Amino acid sequence: MAELILASKSAARRAVLEGAGVPFESAVAGVDEDAVKASLLAEGATPRDIADALAELKAIRISRARPQFVVGADQTLEFEGRLYDKAENLEEARARLQALRGKPHRLHSAVVVAKDGAPIWREVVTATLTMRDFSDAFLDDYLRIEGEEALGSVGCYRLEGPGAQLFSRIEGDYFAILGLPLLGLLDLLRRHGVLPA
Repeated sequence: MAELILASKSAARRAVLEGAGVPFESAVAGVDEDAVKASLLAEGATPRDIADALAELKAIRISRARPQFVVGADQTLEFEGRLYDKAENLEEARARLQALRGKPHRLHSAVVVAKDGAPIWREVVTATLTMRDFSDAFLDDYLRIEGEEALGSVGCYRLEGPGAQLFSRIEGDYFAILGLPLLGLLDLLRRHGVLPA
């Protein structure tokens, strides 16, 4: 039994931990993210606060039933003061990328570690990404290549894939952009003996 549980079904988050050589198992928290987001937005929460709250909720939900350290993570995209959710289809993805084209947006990536049903550590990292002013022909080609993969990310891109070609400037932590701020998490896991020091 692994000492660490990732409360996420995200392939990108699993790949980050696997790439770093961290042993873990995955579990789905079963959180109704849309309902939580709607409630938090009604209360005036910021996109950053929403990422943090969702990460905590996921970690705690699994941690109440499991003795291991549980990692919850979430990421929100903020553009021109508004929170965006994942696109539902390629037409929506195309419109999203056209809106982001030539402008900066922010990704808020939160990670919370819970033990025995309570959070013991958290970090929220914000990155600013600026898309280049790509042509419509490039966009059409990009969406043809990416296909449904573009719908797996709130920004409709995989920075670790062809999505890298959409950008002119990136400011922030690479792992946070992928959806899991990693270096602080690794430090915490070493301090608790989950990983060798």
